[in-house]
Amino acid sequence: MLEKKKDADGDTSYSISVGPVHPALKEPVKLNMSIEGEKVTGVDFELSQVHRGVEWMGTRRNPIQIMFLAERICGICNICHIMAFSKAVENAAGIEVPARASYIRTIAAELERIHSHVLWAGVAAHELGFDSVMHYTWKLRENVLDTIEYLTGNRITKAIVTIGGVRRDIHEKQVPRLKETTDYYLKSFDKLGKIFLKDPVVKSRCRDTGILTKKEALVTCAVGPTARASGVRKDIRVDETYAAYPELDMKPMMPDMVTGETRGDVYDRIITRLLEVKQSAEIINDCLNQMPEGKIVYEEKIPKLLAELKGVEGEGTGRLEAPRGEVFHYVKMVGEDSPYAWKVRAPTYNNMLAWVPMLMNEQIADIPIIAASIDPCMSCTNRAVVAGKTSSILTQENLHRLSVEKTRKIREALK
Repeated sequence: MLEKKKDADGDTSYSISVGPVHPALKEPVKLNMSIEGEKVTGVDFELSQVHRGVEWMGTRRNPIQIMFLAERICGICNICHIMAFSKAVENAAGIEVPARASYIRTIAAELERIHSHVLWAGVAAHELGFDSVMHYTWKLRENVLDTIEYLTGNRITKAIVTIGGVRRDIHEKQVPRLKETTDYYLKSFDKLGKIFLKDPVVKSRCRDTGILTKKEALVTCAVGPTARASGVRKDIRVDETYAAYPELDMKPMMPDMVTGETRGDVYDRIITRLLEVKQSAEIINDCLNQMPEGKIVYEEKIPKLLAELKGVEGEGTGRLEAPRGEVFHYVKMVGEDSPYAWKVRAPTYNNMLAWVPMLMNEQIADIPIIAASIDPCMSCTNRAVVAGKTSSILTQENLHRLSVEKTRKIREALK
């Protein structure tokens, strides 16, 4: 929607809104921009298009039930949420995860990272208008989804992590299939690099587009590949190690490893994610080679575990490096069946602030790929918070009446 405005001096300016429902946006978010011709001169955005009340529901369930709720915060990178929640409860309860379980968690997390980054590559290609590349990358994605299903029984929600360990072991007969998958992506890396980094059209569209400098990344608290592509060398897997990562030789992936420089543009964000696909395959191989024998869970009997958790009083946090960046879960236990508080911060919370410097002075046509370059997830980001108590109940009739009133107000404002 294009809106024309005049200031006090009589000068004319224009504003344009992208979203909350738009072909370039796969989830609801509204980008509000001021423009001069084709150039963006002002940037703002509006959230709160999705309300699910996930955290509120969690405080009405026991920790085992919350795990299945946490895993559904995000449909793409969901294992990071269940791992972060489990880690927060384990910290509060003083539960130690067996070594073998830590390796299995790491393997599952890196399979998810491959899936997330390859999926993002397809979305990025779509935003550039290269649907043939989108379909090719999503064909590559099928391999890792099939492998995840082979290990866990599910393609998306894995349900493999539990408080104190994992629910399923990786047996010796499953190792060859895992190594076939890692070999598949290691061999595909060169072709992906050629498609995304050598194609002259992709390079012309992405090089020096949507620049986020290192200083801007630090000021906006960017995380994950968005931050690393701007030269910020931070990765929770290295900085605050967890699971099996302390036993692995790894370092943050940076764009200068390929180009010898860091510009912090869309192109560098592509490089960073492609490098991480290769790194994840190598990490999985290392885990398979080093994984010790032993237990896979702290306590097998769920009723016994719940009885122990019911007596826990304290706070715990879980910080993990999700595919999009740092995910953070906070839990407060007060000796009851349900946590007193559960707070989630997904990486998109941080990275959306980077949209402002990225989009300033860019062309309208580049808005989709710049917005997509942080790999945003609105379902991870939007939350509903209930403050205090309410004496009224919203019935179906009440909700219908409020919807009609809001629709009328919107129509009046558009006249």
